[in-house]
Amino acid sequence: MSYRKLKGTNLFTGREMLDDAVLIIDGDGVVQDILPQKEAGEGIEVFEGIISPGFVNCHCHLELSNMKGLIPEKTGLVNFLLSVVKKRGGSLESNRQAIADAEMEMRKNGIIAVGDICNTVETLPQKLLGNLYYHNFIETIGFVEATANQRFESSYAVFKQFAEQYGLPIESNSIVPHAPYSVSKKLFEMIANFPGNHLLSIHNQEIEAENDFLQYGKGDFLRLYQEMGLDISFFKPTGKRTLESYLPYFYKNQSLILVHNVATGEEDFASMAVGGSQMAGEKSAIGQRSSANLFFCLCPNANKYISGDLPDINLLIEKDCNIVVGTDSLASNKQLDILAELKTIQQHFPHIPTATLLQWATLNGACALQLESITGSFEPGKQPGIVLIEHIDNGKLSPQSKSSSIL
Repeated sequence: MSYRKLKGTNLFTGREMLDDAVLIIDGDGVVQDILPQKEAGEGIEVFEGIISPGFVNCHCHLELSNMKGLIPEKTGLVNFLLSVVKKRGGSLESNRQAIADAEMEMRKNGIIAVGDICNTVETLPQKLLGNLYYHNFIETIGFVEATANQRFESSYAVFKQFAEQYGLPIESNSIVPHAPYSVSKKLFEMIANFPGNHLLSIHNQEIEAENDFLQYGKGDFLRLYQEMGLDISFFKPTGKRTLESYLPYFYKNQSLILVHNVATGEEDFASMAVGGSQMAGEKSAIGQRSSANLFFCLCPNANKYISGDLPDINLLIEKDCNIVVGTDSLASNKQLDILAELKTIQQHFPHIPTATLLQWATLNGACALQLESITGSFEPGKQPGIVLIEHIDNGKLSPQSKSSSIL
């Protein structure tokens, strides 16, 4: 069997940065060992930059790839959502080509696994080619209580097609809520109780207006419902902010990827004890909250594109949250590039160590998508993909930094 020996300026293992280390892989890219250079023998391939496991994109909308550049920047979330509804479309052929091109972009940029939001089966043919690992989050939307059964059945029809054709390497499909402002109580309950729904994703606190709507029944989301022709006179505010309003629907053994978190604040942690450590074990009639199963997904370039705001990442770190990274869609981003997201985070939060950023984008992401037995770190038996990150400046990412897949 042939082996490759790879050495960069640094080797990031998924957990730590090593200075003098050689990665040994077999011809299929399966990790065999990590050795000091003096013990690795001859035939070492030397690279300038950081060698890292493949990136994990925990939040993407691959099926919106044909919408690149169609929506102006910084119009705000409500206007963005309305634009997606109005401008979404295109021919099946052009959409599939855009999906294929977007997937190739992710592969070139070093992405190995994706948590992908699906409202249709348009991405399924591309995913069946097996180029990347995917967890398919089949999204359900329906704020009107009376339509819950119909909405769930529609999403289940999409889920069934994925489940029948795409189930490797592990069970890779879930039915998930779109957002707290677009899913009714009954629909939340149906999602939480759907058999096998152990891994879920939800758009969380993308703007402060979301908290205002759920807590007080006011704010910009009223305009969203009005322009969509929805009568929400039935809605009664919860009197609670977003997280406290919907987390009780889910069970302790369910994992949730909370996406965006721009308007997640100190109040949320104070009221819910949300974080990486044990949450107050308050039991509701529906389920038991458990912060051990929460992952906070950052999509900073999409946040800048839509609203111009960023999450309080310092707060998430302070609260010991499990942090992961996503790109969102080409409707809200100029590229599908995890390194570009890390560069934006480092630009605004320069004190965060590069190794921490890379762990969010590799091992943490793999754990969030429950793929840690396959990817996310350089450990014997794993096949995590290999990324070279070039143009590092004194151990930090620079504006010129770029990533590319070695394998």
